[in-house]
Amino acid sequence: LGKILTAPGLNMVLEATVICVDNSEWMRNGDYLPTRMESQADAVNLICNVKTQQNPESTVGVMTMGGRSPEVLVTPTHDLGKILTALHNVKITGSCNFCSAIQVAQLALKHRQNKNQRQRIVAFVGSPLEDDQKDLVKLGKKLKKNDVAVDVVNFGETAENQEKLEAFIGAVNKNENSNLLTVPPGPHILSDIIISSTICNDKDNQGMMGAGMGGSSMGGGFEYTDDAMYPDLAMALRISAEEERQRQEREAKKAAEEGKPAEGGSTEPAAASAQETSMYEDDDDMLQQALAMSMQQAQPNASTSEAAKEGSSAKATGGAEPMEEDDELQKALQLSMAGDTGSGAAAQGLLQNAEFLTNVLSSLPGVDTSDPRVQGVLVGMKGEDGEKKGDEKSGEEKKDDEMKDGAK
Repeated sequence: LGKILTAPGLNMVLEATVICVDNSEWMRNGDYLPTRMESQADAVNLICNVKTQQNPESTVGVMTMGGRSPEVLVTPTHDLGKILTALHNVKITGSCNFCSAIQVAQLALKHRQNKNQRQRIVAFVGSPLEDDQKDLVKLGKKLKKNDVAVDVVNFGETAENQEKLEAFIGAVNKNENSNLLTVPPGPHILSDIIISSTICNDKDNQGMMGAGMGGSSMGGGFEYTDDAMYPDLAMALRISAEEERQRQEREAKKAAEEGKPAEGGSTEPAAASAQETSMYEDDDDMLQQALAMSMQQAQPNASTSEAAKEGSSAKATGGAEPMEEDDELQKALQLSMAGDTGSGAAAQGLLQNAEFLTNVLSSLPGVDTSDPRVQGVLVGMKGEDGEKKGDEKSGEEKKDDEMKDGAK
């Protein structure tokens, strides 16, 4: 709750208020239903709720103006239960001592515990004032000097007290901090008139109305019914409405600076959705481009492979060379690429065979086997073959001779 009370931008007046109740014999009249005294008690209960709900640190006290002398029933407190109990025990007696009661109320406010609280007196006048107008003006100037605001509810004897009370309010008024509310008799309820007046909704707290018997309006477009039972909830709702209003003002100011029309709600969700949509569209475009590039790459590869196949088949079938020589060439290439020892040796033997190479070279286009250089290479290979064969034969003869010697 402490964080809520310090919310920026919410002007909640911190006040110490003393309510002066008129309990003179004139309060028995029934021109205000059910009686002047009971309608006054309902209005006092309403004001106490309003003051404490506007700021939970505000305090309210109650005193009586009738009888032999004014009496303080409850000093400024946060406990509304004490105030209600004191109002229930008020008795109607004597006449109204207005000036004396205002001076006692000022003294009670002077000794308030929290000196940061503003001082305010709310006086109910339902009987003829016996004080002189000059005394009222003098008292009003004194209160103004001490920064004490006064709200007066003039009901009952309205015509007789109007001039005196206007002079008193004119003397005490400072920066429009004091008010006079005149409520003539009628079918209306006194508390209903007060709740819509400046007493409950001064210029520092416009739009804030307390809870009461008939419900209230808290500003920001919210309506509450009997929110005296839930003061914390009412306070939180008022702060929430104020924060929402400030947020909309900031957005409107920002939009005006950017040269864009401001809207009542926030445009962030719409911008976020538009950004997500554009992101998805970009992803789809990139995916389509990648597929197109992959297809373009696959088509040249396929055409290249087909061209290679056609070229190889053309080479294989072109010319007048016999198929047998082509098969022998392929076998020779396969044997040359083989990795094992046996196949490598067999391929080496075929390559060293002069007759095989002559057949292979004659099948190749552009190769002239009658060239002296080619003939020289082939003759040399034939000579090497003959020498190897001769060496093999001499080796065999030596083995036979050895075997014969052994047999002997």
